[in-house]
Amino acid sequence: MVKKSERFPMAEKKKKAVVLVSGGLDSATCLAIAGREGYEAFALSFNYGQRHRAELKAAKRVAKAFGASGHLILDLPLGAIGGSALTSNIEVPKDVPIDEMQSRIPVTYVPARNTVFLSLALAWAETLGAPDIFIGVNALDYSGYPDCRPEFIESFEKMANLALKESVEGRLSIRIHTPLIKMTKALIIKKGVELGVDFSMTHSCYDPDAFDRACGRCDSCVLRKKGFAEAGINDPTRYSL
Repeated sequence: MVKKSERFPMAEKKKKAVVLVSGGLDSATCLAIAGREGYEAFALSFNYGQRHRAELKAAKRVAKAFGASGHLILDLPLGAIGGSALTSNIEVPKDVPIDEMQSRIPVTYVPARNTVFLSLALAWAETLGAPDIFIGVNALDYSGYPDCRPEFIESFEKMANLALKESVEGRLSIRIHTPLIKMTKALIIKKGVELGVDFSMTHSCYDPDAFDRACGRCDSCVLRKKGFAEAGINDPTRYSL
């Protein structure tokens, strides 16, 4: 176990950062990176009507373990909008080959999710006086979501600095950090282990059972399994199979 002081080195005055924490392995690693880089982290999670709400329990565990200065969980009615297997009565795809995952946008895509999440992170960042926002998006081992791409992040950052009172008046310059965006899942896992992330605390499955055990077959589970195997690290995930 890595001591808290080793995770978050002391500094005379830390810059504040809002870190999006879903409870998955990517966001847990992202939070660990923000802490290691000396930021005072404020974790932000969302209850958006997702069928895999077990991730919110994981988000609480992760935020607590890494000493986030605050953890805000916002309720969002994305389930009312629908259009995704994560928020509607649409079957979650199982056993999809890796190459097929990256050739189409799957039905687990939630319309405008990262745009909405980042917008609310931006609002909290302005209130906190935090110039930095961390999000664990990834453009290599991922499920083909358009709002995980570098061009989306670059565009959002530009928009953010045009939208805020604090930015327009010259007191705040927003930067969106995506430390995982060019990393494979295996490299993310290795980095997390290096930073003391206990991946048994995290949850990635899109379709867990009633006991919060991962299905082992959805896109997210397949990518998670692949990452641990390629990293040569034991997968601590509780699978239902």
